[in-house]
Amino acid sequence: MTGMQHFMFALAENFTHLAFSCAVEPLRLANLISNKDLYRWSFASPDGRTATSSNGAVTLVHHSFENLPECDRLFVISGIEMHRRDHSDLIATLRRERSRGRQIGALCSGAWVLAKAGFLYGMQAAIHWEYHDAFMEEFPDVNLVRNVFVADEKFITASGGTATADLMLHLIEVDHGYDLSAAIADQMVYAAVRNSTAAQRASLHSRHGMRSKHIVKAIEMMRDNIDDPISPAAIARELGISPRQIQRLFGRHLNTSPTKYFMEMRLERAHHLLKQTDSSVTQVAVACGFVNPGHFSRIYRAAYGVSPMTDRSRLS
Repeated sequence: MTGMQHFMFALAENFTHLAFSCAVEPLRLANLISNKDLYRWSFASPDGRTATSSNGAVTLVHHSFENLPECDRLFVISGIEMHRRDHSDLIATLRRERSRGRQIGALCSGAWVLAKAGFLYGMQAAIHWEYHDAFMEEFPDVNLVRNVFVADEKFITASGGTATADLMLHLIEVDHGYDLSAAIADQMVYAAVRNSTAAQRASLHSRHGMRSKHIVKAIEMMRDNIDDPISPAAIARELGISPRQIQRLFGRHLNTSPTKYFMEMRLERAHHLLKQTDSSVTQVAVACGFVNPGHFSRIYRAAYGVSPMTDRSRLS
């Protein structure tokens, strides 16, 4: 690609500084290593003066959301609590820039803003793994994937953190070739560059040191059926093994039973939904496979020491 590209970063309040740095630094290094002005970048915030990240760092910006100049790519960077904030000004800006043909993307939790704007309907998207449960509940028509980034859709998304660097290195490689991208990764001392199909979290194999394909598949089945739980016996039947064998596998590899493991998985999702959504306790209970809200509350209290309602108040 010839000519300098201008990247604009729209910084939402409490944006993640790690994602921000991983977005900008590869562009700076591209210019430094190539000894050419391949990229330039600008920052925008609601007031056009400063933006504060979740770690408290204050960044001076060049533009307000209302007055963005011409640019080649516009990326939203947000962070924690983005689902509880009013992004109406940013969404209005994104819709205006989309009508102008701007290439728009999102980093870290920014996919939430794009989905709220209605941009991601029917598309694949990536968001930080911590928001997966809430995102799937809020935007069921978006094909959320666990990849570190999605670059082959109209709206590019990355899951945040170092995944942002992976995305930027990918874009630089597309624009200017592998050699420059690899040289930038070397300069960053970034030896484990991932492609778009890499998963965000470590695999079950690596996290638990497991070599049993049966237990990995069983856990995947549990994860896919949280809202309508299936029994260990049904899982065993699907895997072609006996119920006793699946009990032994969970005991040997995870020091627990499949029933207890599945319950902990469902409660963890409930905890995430209480923290990340405004769904009622009853709605959260149903989403996690609990038919009786009273039973859900008792199980939740036993696991976390407080009721779901108290936990939500504490997390808000």
